[in-house]
Amino acid sequence: MLYLVFTACLISPAIAAFWPFPTKRFTGNSLIDAGSLGLKGDGRIVAFGDFNGDQLLDVLLLGSDQQTFTTHLWNHESFRYVESDTFKHPQKVYNVVPGDFTHSGKLDLLVMSQSQKNNLLDLTLYPSIPGDEFDSNNPLKLPPSTLPQPIPIDVDGDLKIDLLGITPEGSDSILQVWKNVWNASSSTPNLFDIEEAPFKGQQCAVANPHSNAVIDLDGDCLADVFIVCDDGKGGKTYQIWINAKNEGFVLSQQGALPSGTQSISFADIDRDGTIDMIFATCSDVSKSTGVGSNCYINIAYNHQLGLCSLSTDSGLRKGQRVCRRPEDLCIADPNFKYNLTDSPDNPDFVKFPVKSLFPSSPSLLVLDTTYSPPLPISLKLGDANLDGFPDILAITVSGRDHTPNLVYSIPCAAGTVGCPNGASDRRGWSLANKGVETLQTITDARSVSFLDMDEDGTLDILVQRTGSAGQGNFMFVQNNFYYDAFFLKAIVLNGACNNGWCYGPNGTGKYHPFGVSYSGATYKYTILDTAGHRSAAQVGQLPQTSYHSLQTPYSFFGLGRTNNYIENLFVGTTVHSEEHYINMEGVIPNSKVVILPSADENEAWKRELFLRPGDWIPWVTITVVVAMMLLGIIAFVLHLNEKREDELERKRISHHINFDAL
Repeated sequence: MLYLVFTACLISPAIAAFWPFPTKRFTGNSLIDAGSLGLKGDGRIVAFGDFNGDQLLDVLLLGSDQQTFTTHLWNHESFRYVESDTFKHPQKVYNVVPGDFTHSGKLDLLVMSQSQKNNLLDLTLYPSIPGDEFDSNNPLKLPPSTLPQPIPIDVDGDLKIDLLGITPEGSDSILQVWKNVWNASSSTPNLFDIEEAPFKGQQCAVANPHSNAVIDLDGDCLADVFIVCDDGKGGKTYQIWINAKNEGFVLSQQGALPSGTQSISFADIDRDGTIDMIFATCSDVSKSTGVGSNCYINIAYNHQLGLCSLSTDSGLRKGQRVCRRPEDLCIADPNFKYNLTDSPDNPDFVKFPVKSLFPSSPSLLVLDTTYSPPLPISLKLGDANLDGFPDILAITVSGRDHTPNLVYSIPCAAGTVGCPNGASDRRGWSLANKGVETLQTITDARSVSFLDMDEDGTLDILVQRTGSAGQGNFMFVQNNFYYDAFFLKAIVLNGACNNGWCYGPNGTGKYHPFGVSYSGATYKYTILDTAGHRSAAQVGQLPQTSYHSLQTPYSFFGLGRTNNYIENLFVGTTVHSEEHYINMEGVIPNSKVVILPSADENEAWKRELFLRPGDWIPWVTITVVVAMMLLGIIAFVLHLNEKREDELERKRISHHINFDAL
């Protein structure tokens, strides 16, 4: 007996070495507290980005002094963030935008900070340098902006990052462009030239804060511009400017926003292939706590051409287009419309009270007053359960408790929150209450965001905390629910280094241009579910970057349950060529797609597909091997039986011949 135990002890390490199934880091079908993952201090995460180009999501921290930056790089092996670079900005920082402004294939850092002059924002660029660091000794001083924060946009279709905003030299209602003219070979390189924005129509005074976005709204896979305006009377309006490529931007739609409108988010809420709006409205917001009272959640659905129900449908009736065929998803609908009228006769606008979702916590946190100036907090959208419909992250308030909540999008049915009567094609909402105890125990949340930790194909949650509960300022929540559904991640790059290898100074430091954070890409796709029903969906890439919006540089979308490949995946960019998009057929689910476009119309786009090894692969391998062995054994046994029967038959024939011979 002792001999057997001793032998087992000797053999077990060898078995463990060859055992194909690694120990799971997280167990349990729930949201799990993953801790701070190496982040320390009392600062806050102000930006996501791939700072070292390894296709893993890194974070940028800003200290409590609002001046000290620290880059933390994700380490896959240790499953934590590792501090990389730190430097101090001379003024108080308002916002940070990582982006490849110098078109080098690496992330630079655009910092918007307090100015010595009133009502201005100083703009400073810290270029990237070898070693995954920023050149804090030689920053580029840029032309300043007024207080409404400018947004990154590719205005002229060259895939370089410009800025859209208002300069102190211009009028409050005249948009201007910081046009990217960077030339690294110049002895005195200049990053931006200030030009009047090519916006044709009556412009408005940009609100501060705002929810301005660069995202496709008319369905042509070309990013348009959404601007929130100040009407000068304490209210807000909006303008939608359609991208006409070389003809500039044309004013398509404008109107008033509901009273008490807070930050606006964009997503395809009902999975019809168009981008909708969702936002909170509150009758009153406390300036000291940022808590909104008597709040409602509002959804403005994009009334636009839908997907044809039959693949054989031409989409035309009497010469007029009435729907889009699966292979024509990027055809613009000039008659698209948002109708924000709150009326029973308007099925495209839905409004419901927050207390119907959160009876015990009827107030929303809509301003983060722990930062100066206070930061607007939007409803964060992401497909947490991979069913193809965006879910909501929101912070509710009960007394002094600020608690993050996950709200699932569900099909409309009788009594479902957010479902108007008879609107079976819309979406309702249900508060997640099973397996979410990790969120329910938090009482000091000040910000929430979706992200994919460690690139494992699930949307996890980042909760930033005030620290008043004594449990630190950062909490990552692992989404460990099992979902019988698929996902797709996608990222469009900016054509840096001619979509090949990039090199550092003097031809050293070869690297891929993965870390670019390009705003304005568009994805539209069609897919068949397990019942054979075809649906279309649309997703934008990094549409908002202002006021610490904390959006990831990649796009993540659930596909739901399917037995097929993605039929058509349209990928649109901001280039001004005749066709600014491509169509990829048969894309494999549970993968990551990297698109490398070119501003040169004669140059083909590159595309790369990265498959994620699933935990089930070893099981499939063992199943196949065991099945092959069983089939081999069966074949061998049948072979022996056949051989024996042949031998018996041969003997019978031989005996018969011998008997006849007698």
